[in-house]
Amino acid sequence: MASIKDVAAEAGVSVATVSRVLNGHPSVSAQARTRVLAAVAALGYRPNAVARSLRTDQTRTLGLVISDVLNPYFTELARSVEEEARALGYSVIIGNADERPELQDHHVTTLLDRRIDGLLVSPTDGGSPRMIEAARGGTPMVFVDRWIPGVDVPVVRSDGREAVRDLVAHLHGLGHRRLAIIAGPAATTTGRERVDAFRAALGEFGLPLPDPYIGQGDFQADSGRRVTEGFLDLPEPPEVVFAADNLMALGALDAVRARGLRVPEDIALAAFDDIPWFVHTDPPVTAIAQPTGELGRAAVRALIDRIEGRRPESVALPARLVVRRSCGAPGPASSASPASSVRRSTS
Repeated sequence: MASIKDVAAEAGVSVATVSRVLNGHPSVSAQARTRVLAAVAALGYRPNAVARSLRTDQTRTLGLVISDVLNPYFTELARSVEEEARALGYSVIIGNADERPELQDHHVTTLLDRRIDGLLVSPTDGGSPRMIEAARGGTPMVFVDRWIPGVDVPVVRSDGREAVRDLVAHLHGLGHRRLAIIAGPAATTTGRERVDAFRAALGEFGLPLPDPYIGQGDFQADSGRRVTEGFLDLPEPPEVVFAADNLMALGALDAVRARGLRVPEDIALAAFDDIPWFVHTDPPVTAIAQPTGELGRAAVRALIDRIEGRRPESVALPARLVVRRSCGAPGPASSASPASSVRRSTS
């Protein structure tokens, strides 16, 4: 493997000149720069990343800790993070917390030991001591999708309140009055805010949310199945089940089919977090779509701002409702749900 000394000899310049060219220093003549780059290409020279990181105190590496790599939403989020980071000259190391705070802290510790320049985290809940310690200790960090209240870290997330309201308006316009929700973990910000948004939207349309219509899930398919079975066992089952994430919605669909019931003829179904699978289920599932790719890209840019000493603002991007057949044939938009705010699908 060629060394920097080999490049200097090939180009007929000093090692210092080679270093300045490779680091983009302006105080190099055009002629010397051309000779150095030609020598680099001829010898196939590759700078030692470890040595460079020791000199610059930067590794050009970001850490990403996501809540559940098996959830298609987080898979797409990780992809957009990696693509944006690569475009900006960074690599990404990914850790999967599997919705476990202790595993999340393990990944945070491991990534910091690898001298990453900054950290993106979608927190599993508020009880992660190592992550909170790192944030308060000055590690450049950005929360994406979820966050921990009281920790001074910028947040890049979607705002689903208007989309949830659009969903309830759509369901109300179809004549549904008994609406239930499969909630995510109350320890997560997304788990709490989706229930709050659903309750507020129901209240706007004069619809109740009785306790039996709030089922506690954990963002996993099994919990969606279990909660839906409980809904179906009620003396007066709901007309609609709204799952607060995509995996719980798939579990709910399994539970309905296991009872020999049909969606939407016997019970309607909707979900937060649109995924490609929902187009291919029978029937296609009405869902609230988050701008996942844009969230990942914005999170990377915010983190690089932190790394470079700037203070980015938190970002909340709007989610949107995608209407499909799982709630019944789409009817005319109600007066409370402007057509411009709802994208109707022909699925």
